[in-house]
Amino acid sequence: MINRRQMMGMTAALAPVLIAGPARSQSAWPMRPVRLIVPYAPGGPTDAVSRLIADSLSRTWGQQLVIENRGGAGTNIGADIVAHADPDGYTMLIGTGALAINRNLYRTLSYDAVADFAPVVYICGFAFFMLVPATSPAQTFKEFIAYARERKGKMTFASPGTGSPPHLAGELLKHLTGIEMTHVPYRGAGPAFADLIAGRVDMFFGSGTSIEQVKGGKLRALAFSGTTRSTALPEVPTVVEAGVPGFECSSWYGFFVPAKTPPAIVANINAATVKALAEPGIRSRLDQLGYSFGGSSPAELAALLKSEIDRWAPIIKAAIAPQ
Repeated sequence: MINRRQMMGMTAALAPVLIAGPARSQSAWPMRPVRLIVPYAPGGPTDAVSRLIADSLSRTWGQQLVIENRGGAGTNIGADIVAHADPDGYTMLIGTGALAINRNLYRTLSYDAVADFAPVVYICGFAFFMLVPATSPAQTFKEFIAYARERKGKMTFASPGTGSPPHLAGELLKHLTGIEMTHVPYRGAGPAFADLIAGRVDMFFGSGTSIEQVKGGKLRALAFSGTTRSTALPEVPTVVEAGVPGFECSSWYGFFVPAKTPPAIVANINAATVKALAEPGIRSRLDQLGYSFGGSSPAELAALLKSEIDRWAPIIKAAIAPQ
């Protein structure tokens, strides 16, 4: 039978092990698969970039980074899942400009884009191509605007969801040109592309993942939403060059985890992602899409999110009614 003195001795001997346990588990992270929530349907650019980087992170960690597509509600469904997940690093979000936009667009949200997430790393930035089906009668940006005015509100434009940057780009175009178009939201860019190619919608602001469809003759790029022309399709003029002063719309990708995730785990994900972004294959693919390269610190991504919230506030107020 163990007496009191023997019990105290055993407790003293075990104390260092018990204290070291949490630290050891954090340093060994990840010890099981990690899930990455993509807040859009499969097949779109967010999904494609996620899978591109996920392969590298899985190799680095020796654990699978599992993509989980949770599209809908303008990315709010996916964001809510991560915001309320355990802060242990095993649930990540690939966030986009929608995090900043939704903060201004929706009257109420089940999460706070600033308080409920720990920013990890900025992945890349990009602007959008204004796309129409190959069967569209509009061969140029000016022809599209004229055609939209002739149809008097019968035109439609797609987006990967209400509050997404492509949605804002379409609303901004309406606001600055005075044309009328009906917004058709989808659960992601993949299904929106399918309907655009089929001619079921008239226009869509798509990222560089649309280049292959443009070069293949399935879509036509009329303009680019950035401040300068894209290196991926340099022959396509910017919207400003096409005749709309002050038009600019861009977005970005970044990794986020739930707030209160241990700093050591945040640092681990940051370092692994920065390493992945330096790989020639990933850099080459992002360059082909016309995306800028990231690799920021968590503080830099936090600053970007705040600046984007401030940037979109007056645009949303002027162009869109709160949801």
